[in-house]
Amino acid sequence: MIAHLLCILSYNFNIFVILNTYPKLTMFCTTNTLPMDLLLKQGNLKQEVESFCYQIVSESNDQKVGILQSEDEQLQPSVSKKSEGDLSRVKFMSNSNKITTFSKKPKRRKYDESYLSFGFTYFGNRDAPHAQCVLCKKILSNSSLAPSKLRRHLETKHAAYKDKDISFFKQHLDSPENNKPPVPKIVNTDNESATEASYNVSYHIALSGEAHTIGELLIKPCAKDVVMRMFDEQYSKKIDAVQLSNSTVARRIKDLAADIEEELVCRLKICDGFSLQLDESADVSGLAVLLVFVRYRFNKSIEEDLLLCESLQSNATGEEIFNCINSFMQKHEIEWEKCVDVCSDASRAMDGKIAEAVTLIKYVAPESTSSHCLLYRHALAVKIMPTSLKNVLDQAVQIINYIKARPHQSRLLKILCEEMGAQHTALLLNTEVRWLSRGKVLVRLFELRRELLVFMDSAFRLSDCLTNSSWLLRLAYLADIFTKLNEVNLSMQGKNVTVFTVFDKMSSLLRKLEFWASSVEEENFDCFPTLSDFLTEINSTVDKDICSAIVQHLRGLRSTLLKYFPVTNDNNTWVRNPFTVTVKPASLVARDYESLIDLTSDSQVKQNFSELSLNDFWSSLIQEYPSIARRAVRVLLPFATMHLCETGFSYYAATKTKYRKRLDAAPHMRIRLSNITPNIKRICDKKTQKHCSH
Repeated sequence: MIAHLLCILSYNFNIFVILNTYPKLTMFCTTNTLPMDLLLKQGNLKQEVESFCYQIVSESNDQKVGILQSEDEQLQPSVSKKSEGDLSRVKFMSNSNKITTFSKKPKRRKYDESYLSFGFTYFGNRDAPHAQCVLCKKILSNSSLAPSKLRRHLETKHAAYKDKDISFFKQHLDSPENNKPPVPKIVNTDNESATEASYNVSYHIALSGEAHTIGELLIKPCAKDVVMRMFDEQYSKKIDAVQLSNSTVARRIKDLAADIEEELVCRLKICDGFSLQLDESADVSGLAVLLVFVRYRFNKSIEEDLLLCESLQSNATGEEIFNCINSFMQKHEIEWEKCVDVCSDASRAMDGKIAEAVTLIKYVAPESTSSHCLLYRHALAVKIMPTSLKNVLDQAVQIINYIKARPHQSRLLKILCEEMGAQHTALLLNTEVRWLSRGKVLVRLFELRRELLVFMDSAFRLSDCLTNSSWLLRLAYLADIFTKLNEVNLSMQGKNVTVFTVFDKMSSLLRKLEFWASSVEEENFDCFPTLSDFLTEINSTVDKDICSAIVQHLRGLRSTLLKYFPVTNDNNTWVRNPFTVTVKPASLVARDYESLIDLTSDSQVKQNFSELSLNDFWSSLIQEYPSIARRAVRVLLPFATMHLCETGFSYYAATKTKYRKRLDAAPHMRIRLSNITPNIKRICDKKTQKHCSH
């Protein structure tokens, strides 16, 4: 025990002094009547032992190093000049009776003006300065303030200036560039850089709709291989710090989606108004998924973004849909009064869950209107046709299904088409979904009619249709008319499509239908290229019955479109082109019309109207003409079609496949369907722990 104590105490005392005073130390332990091991375990007793040893050492050297006093007395150490260089200075703290040992104070060099001849000035405190080179701005420690070290730096780093006079360095020091304060350079640590890189990779994984495991299994190994080949193995090892595991990528995607949602909510709170577009569908796991898109004005443009992607856990009723949207609005404190329109696939006369949800939204937003998707109206209108043409269409679909429903038949048809040198080797499958072109399906069938005639068995009941010229004439017409209708359908799809754009397209189609009907009555089929080429090929004319059926279909299609797209006296034509307005519109008050006159009299505004889109034009005038511009933006906010919801469900189906049924696809949809780019730097700054595994 004594040896153990001596070993501990020898850390602060000379071992020979302790051995000489061992009898007194033993007497101290005996007086306290404590075992030696217990004495060492007690912190306060150990402190008394150390203090006692200090007294012993001071008595053995005939000098008073320090004596413990009461807490209200300040103790000052007194050290003889003879032992000042040998013993450490000891200071006793009166408030804690602790002993603090200080090492010898380091020497601080002073700066001399003559050091400028070596190209060095001082940096920091003048009493303890650092050396700074006036040429390369490198800062050296205080210990480098020696002429030999400064001269070595000048001769090795700046050999071209070693013979320069002190006036040269002084002039360089007084130059304006050197008088500028140094700009601190912030460099991310490896952990911060790895975290930011992990967020960037996760963002791209979410955009691509791939599985989370692709980061760890594919992206990271490929990145390591590229870096190793282009640089070296040292840089390649740093990629290991970028965490791309399945759970990490999932967390990153949720953080990115939350940042986008936060930015969107902030925009909706400051905007003047917004419109909604909503639809509901079922995913691969059987969940009812609700998609809601929002259109609003931000800065100088009208933006479209995903507002909500939620799965309805219980009943997918209209009330449940409304409650889901309403809870989101209340959670983020978004005012329903700003809602100006709700677009859906349910007409005003229909009953259903979507129609019920729209009704409840209009109840909490009294100024809101509702609109029926114009693409749905177009799809409903083109379904009506004469019986003779409808039979040909149905028979064409049966021929296609006879081939496409049998993989063996499809393979044999492909071999036959390749041997015959056909332009195509397969038929296209017909579908009722309106944005898949039925015109392309019928055109492909008509182009492969010869190959199908050779391929099809005579036992098939519709094989004779391919040899019937009347049937082929009707098929050629249907291929042409549906091609034209699908072109109109596609032109109405896309982002930032307004009601004016759709009605312009429909107005053009109505005029074309009248022109086509008149041309067919005159037996002029140049407007239908497939039909015209077939007539030239067979050197024949169209029967009156076929012409009558075509004219009946064209005029019936026109009347049906007029029913779904009625021509009304629109009071908002001034929004489409304000420079053609000469009389005050009924929808404007006198003050707004005066503002419209000022706007149309501005030559710069007129030039911008020809250069910008209609949405951007009115959005850019909010600051200069706020009243009339806000009224125009309110007219442009409603959605015209359900294109965004249909596109969103396509992305959803591609992301949540049968192999990923348990995936929470809402964060992925937020990233893929949003126009807002997440601020990864802001997300990383919010993280309190910059560790590569977090």
